[in-house]
Amino acid sequence: MNRTAIYARVSTSDQSTESQLMDLRRYARDRGWTVFEEYRDNGISGTKDSRPALNELMGDARKRRFDVVLVWRFDRFARSTKHLILALEEFRNLGIDFVSYQENIDTYSPLGSAIFTIISAVAQLERDIIAERVKAGLRRARNNGKALGRPEVEVDVKRLRRLRAEGRTLREIAVEVGISHTKVAQLLKREL
Repeated sequence: MNRTAIYARVSTSDQSTESQLMDLRRYARDRGWTVFEEYRDNGISGTKDSRPALNELMGDARKRRFDVVLVWRFDRFARSTKHLILALEEFRNLGIDFVSYQENIDTYSPLGSAIFTIISAVAQLERDIIAERVKAGLRRARNNGKALGRPEVEVDVKRLRRLRAEGRTLREIAVEVGISHTKVAQLLKREL
């Protein structure tokens, strides 16, 4: 028997999750699933990074307290396609299935699993396209003579040697001159 976590969310406090919950309870009951817990975020925008009930659901998922997550719609659960894909990948790694009632998609059926694979592939394509655009932009900037990275900091190596001779540690010197202690060590070593 599947232990099911039900998640419902509404964006404003004058709305209620009750209509979502009625559909989801019936769906779980018709499949013979036991509802482990109902997680409700009332009056919380889907664009929020942190939602109390969703955070609790994810924590319980990591403890493997249920076998299936049941939501009314994707947009009630995830704030973006990327968020949905990341959550679905985490559920898959934990051995937890995911069902979206309105979209009629579940990851435990062959069709649902195939749709998840397609969504994952599209998300990966989107990440790859963004990465390629960034690389192209960097190449273009380099070709146009734009200096990339942090500007080189001028350091008086004689001052570094003097501070070191006074018995100061590399970290103390680094703090005083405003560079990393590894850079101090490199400069002192280079000047030997």
